[in-house]
Formats: sequence, C-alpha cells, structure tokens
Amino acid sequence: MKLQIRNGRLVDPASKTDRQADLFIADGRVAGIGRAPAGFDDQATVGTIDASGCVVCPGLVDISARLREPGYEYKATLESEMAAAVAGGVTSLACPPDTDPPLDEPGLVEMLIHRSRHLEFAKVYPMGALTVKLEGQYITEMAELSDAGCIAFSQANTTIVDTQVLLRAMQYAATFDYPVWLSAQDRYLAHNGVAHDGEVAARLGLAGIPVAAETIALATLLQLARETGVRLHIRHLSSAAAVEMVAGARAAGIAVTCDVAAHHLHLCDHDIGYFNPHAHLTPPLRSQRDREALRTGLANGTINAVCSDHTPVDDDAKQVPFAEAEPGATGLELLLPLTLKWGTEMKLPLSDTLSRITSAPARLLGIPAGRLAVGDPADVCVFDPEAEFRVSRESLRSQGKNTPFLGQLLRGRSRYTLIDGVLAHDGSWN
Repeated sequence: MKLQIRNGRLVDPASKTDRQADLFIADGRVAGIGRAPAGFDDQATVGTIDASGCVVCPGLVDISARLREPGYEYKATLESEMAAAVAGGVTSLACPPDTDPPLDEPGLVEMLIHRSRHLEFAKVYPMGALTVKLEGQYITEMAELSDAGCIAFSQANTTIVDTQVLLRAMQYAATFDYPVWLSAQDRYLAHNGVAHDGEVAARLGLAGIPVAAETIALATLLQLARETGVRLHIRHLSSAAAVEMVAGARAAGIAVTCDVAAHHLHLCDHDIGYFNPHAHLTPPLRSQRDREALRTGLANGTINAVCSDHTPVDDDAKQVPFAEAEPGATGLELLLPLTLKWGTEMKLPLSDTLSRITSAPARLLGIPAGRLAVGDPADVCVFDPEAEFRVSRESLRSQGKNTPFLGQLLRGRSRYTLIDGVLAHDGSWN
C-alpha cells in the first residue's frame, strides 16, 4: 500500500529536519520526503492523510512502559495498553521485566513478543530480568534471554542488595555487551518510605525517602560500571544530586546514560496535596529544586531521554490512604503533551524537544526507530500541537486511570499513528 501524508510540518530530530514537506510511504517504509519517488503514482492506489496544521514526526519511543502481562491482567491487558500506546503516538516501547512471573525465562519473552505482534499495534521490546525472579540472588541466562528477544537486562524497581551478585552480573553483561538498566535506590534507606523526605512528608506524617537513598545506590552502580565497563543506564533519576553525579561520572569516562519520567518534569512533593494517592510514585516526587535540576539536566543533555514510566494500577489499589496506595501512574497517552509542555517552558526548538522521545530513546535501546529517512520503517506520529484536552478517566484509553494529571488541561494530541505504514490510530475525530 502507498500513502502520502501531505501539508504537514515534518520534524525529524535525527536528521535535524524541520520544514513543510510531504511524506511518501510504500511497502511499510519511507519512500520519499518532499518529493514523490519515481513511479510512486503508478499502478497501486495511493491513500492520503491531510496533516494541515499538524506536525509529522517519527513515532514516539517509550523506554519504560508496563503492559501488565503476564500476571497482572486485572490492572491492564496487553490489548488495552497497546491501544493506549498508539493513541499517544507511541510506536515502539520497552517493557520492564517485573511481570508475574518476571521475564526471566525465554518462553515468557517469546510469548510476550508473539502476542504483541499478533495485535499489530506498537512494537514491543522486552527487557529481561537480570536476576532470577528479580530476587537478586542468581544471575539469569542472559544469552538465552537475548536470543529470545530481550534488548537489555534490568531489575525494574527492585535492587540487588548483594554487591557481589551485582558485580558478577555486570561482568557477565559487559562480556557480551548487554546493556544493563538499573534503578538507583538503596533498599534499606527507602524501606517503608512513601514520599520525599522533606517538609511536605513531615507535615503530612508520611515516612520519607531521603535523597541519599538515590545517591548512595547510584555511587555503587557508577563504581561497578567503572570497574566492569558495562553499558549502564540509570532509570528514572529524581534528584539534583543524582543529575550532578551522572554528569561527573560521564566526564570521568564512565559509559552511563539515564532517563527521567515525564511526571517528574512537572511535579514535586507539594503536588501530593492532601494525600493524593495518584502522586504516590517510585521514585517519589522530590523538591522543587530537584524538579528544576531534572528539567535543566534534560535540556543540557545530562539526562538522555524522557519516558512515561507507564504503570497502570487498578482503582482498588489507589483508592486507599496515601501510604497504602500502590505507587505508579499511567502515562503512555501523556508522554507527548507533557514533553511538549516541558520543551515550551524551557524555550527549546520543537526538534530538540521531540528528540527526547524519538531519536534519543531509540539510540538508547539500539532499535531501528525514532527517525524518518528513506528506507526506514514508516512508524509515524501525526499530532496537532495546538489541540487541547482535559485529562479525564474517559479520555484515557489505558485501563489504568491513575495519574496525578487528572483534571488538568494539556496541549498536543496525536491525530494519526502509523506502524510500518499501516494506520494504527485515527484520532482525527477528537
């Protein structure tokens, strides 16, 4: 099938393209930009999408989205979350291994990939468990998991307390050049904590998680990365001190990358308000100073990419007192408007803003996505940058309705999402 997306503003951060240009698609790939390739109009019928007033960009790449299968289908299903992904313009996503059971066996990984391909929505790239059952005791069969389709290895939000196990895992991963994606949070310092250890937590009587829980764990990870040479990625930075540590480590030659969750760019511990359980997140929302450091770190390149940290939670687990609520927020459909909001407030060019959710995360994952060049897969997001919508339970396709942005007015909404040149989402009626 052939398709022409016309009259749109084509923005491709990978090639630094930002101009009015038509996009031509044939056989699931980009066939031409600006001018139709030879023979494009011959024989086969050409479909058209009018992108007037819209931005045409690479499909978004989300490096942390929980699909809740297998094991947590009561929170969300593969079908509901992948439909939410394309509704948000996301065409490629990586899912952490904290399913039930965890992704520590090749059969589980193969089943997830097979199911996702059958649905013909976003492309799913699983991360394998670094240790068996994510318990931090025994290293998984990384080679077998890699052969099954895992693109990296992670512990999700759990930590490996035994640094000997962590060292051996990093050494093994470095030997075969497997990327390792880890969260920086000391289990003991964070034990029973539910909010940032500061004024707000003290006033509300909530158990706090100090910044030191992040920085002490991060120091260990950085030192072991230096020792082993592993390709280390730090998931979801939350503090100014951590941003500074990553910048220093990189200057010292350590191969470390990192990301930030979209909600941490706009919220701080004051947004807990009067015990809003939707603001119970991991890592916790920290101070205003920390939030500003995250925003600046993302702008100057210290932080490599933005993710949704999509974590759908059922109502029963959220409609309880704050300290008892399950942490997490749904975010696949909010990744685009929240990133656009950050870019506008930081006065960045649109191409620079979009790079944090297209080309940059694609490079981190090492996947053929996040760019629009002739011959590339036609994974495309067409969005209206001026379209406003109010976040509500009804506006979210995700089965999880848990987000601290409920009731807020956001700008920027996907109109069309294409996967390999096939229309996966048509939101033009919104």
